[in-house]
Formats: sequence, C-alpha cells, structure tokens
Amino acid sequence: MVDLPIELPRLDPGWVWLAGAGPGDPGLLTLLALHGLRQADVVVYDALVGADILGLVQPGTALEFAGKRGGKPSAKQPDISHRLVQLAREGRRVLRLKGGDPFVFGRGGEEALALVAAGVPFRIVPGISAGIGGLAYAGIPITHRDVNSAVTFVTGHDASGAVPDSVDWESVAKASPVIVVYMALKHIATIADRLIGAGRPPDEPVAIVSRATTAQQRVIETTLARAAADATANGIEPPAMVAIGQAVTLRAGLDWLGAIEGRVLDPDPLGRAQRSEAG
Repeated sequence: MVDLPIELPRLDPGWVWLAGAGPGDPGLLTLLALHGLRQADVVVYDALVGADILGLVQPGTALEFAGKRGGKPSAKQPDISHRLVQLAREGRRVLRLKGGDPFVFGRGGEEALALVAAGVPFRIVPGISAGIGGLAYAGIPITHRDVNSAVTFVTGHDASGAVPDSVDWESVAKASPVIVVYMALKHIATIADRLIGAGRPPDEPVAIVSRATTAQQRVIETTLARAAADATANGIEPPAMVAIGQAVTLRAGLDWLGAIEGRVLDPDPLGRAQRSEAG
C-alpha cells in the first residue's frame, strides 16, 4: 500500500464496508475503497466489478461473486444480504464491492438496512457513479451553465425488469433539461416513446455510452427518435448509460479521449449546435 500523509480507518473483524468501485477504470477507485480491498478477508462483488480491480486484493483474500445481470440467473437480494450478515458474524472483515456508487441504483441501502437489523457494524464508502464519471469519460458534462441547471437521474427498469411505472415520465420530460438513464438499453425504445409523447423533440441529442471508462468503451451519438435503432445497428451492449439533452452536443468539444486518438475538438460546440438548428 502506498504511504499516505493521512490516516485511513481500519476494516475490523465483524464489520462490513459497502463500497463503490466506480464505473470501471481502476484509477477511479477512491483511496478508501482501495484501502478496504487491501484489508478485507472476503470481497463480495457484483457483476460490474472488473478483474483488474479484484486483482488489487491481498493474497489469500476470498472472492465471492454476488452479481445480478438482467435476463440471466442471478443472486437474489435477500440471499446477498444474508450472506453479508453471516460473514460478519463469523468475524470476517467484509468488503461488499459494487459498481459505481452503492447508493445510486446499487441497492446498497437495502443491504445496509439488513446489516442494521442484524446488528452488524458497517461503513459506507461512496464511489464515482457511472452517470457522472462514465459520461465524463465520454466527454459529456451533465451540467453546464449555458445548457442546464438541473439534471435527472432515472433507472431504465424496476425490480421486475420492466420500465418503472413509478417514474412520472411526463414530469421528467417537461422539467429536466438533461436526463441520465441507468440500465436503459433494453427499454430505450419505450422510454424514448414516452419522453417524445410528453413533448421532448424527436431530434433531441442522445448519447449512449457502453462499458464506460474501460478499454471497451463505446459511444454513439444519435437522437431520441433513433436511439433504439442506432443502438441495435451498432451492436451496443450493456452496461450502458444514456444521456439525453443538449449537454450531449458538448462532446464535440470535450471528447478528451477522442482527442488523444486524433479527433479535432470544436472550441465552440454550442455555437455549432445552434448553427445546425438554424439550418
């Protein structure tokens, strides 16, 4: 472990740390998450945690997969929570490692409440959410004072796997200039139809970012009306984030990864978008 001029807390036996692993790039781990990886007796990890991150554990650390992927056999949430309690009661130092941030569509709150009910001490270690860090790697700032002063984060499916009826899509469409949808790929056509039906323009800019911050990252820029067809045509696969709104146009000037590979960036991407709208 690198020596640091700060003191970090210990992961003690019988404790569970609920930690976010960030969107994929191991460089986006927090110091505290890395500290937990180096102390844990057992790491219970989900499907979005990559091998390069798991490789940071100490020799002898047990790794237990507890991932959930849509449409595939997956661990049930009560079983995961029970396993965390069981490991802690055995006196193990437990790191529950989740992609992104454990409290942003990560069901970390459910697991934490299960630990509370069982009397197990725990710590929350926030991580960089894919809706922020993943889009930043695509060159899309989710806020910009010339574009938006609000952003809405929404999940693309509920616990049953369907488009969530609990989301007031009409209000979201009318109130939020930028919408970021997690886990949207399966239902992108339905979501787009609902937003367009609520008044969003069919030609509104959309970016779909697959496997954000990893070496396999892919980004397609499209429109709300064409998002589903373009995702299929380009073979985009989950995990993927969907950004909707004028913030997507800023990618023409802020695609810093593209610039490394030779893309010429536009210093005035908003001006270009306005000129394009004017014909």
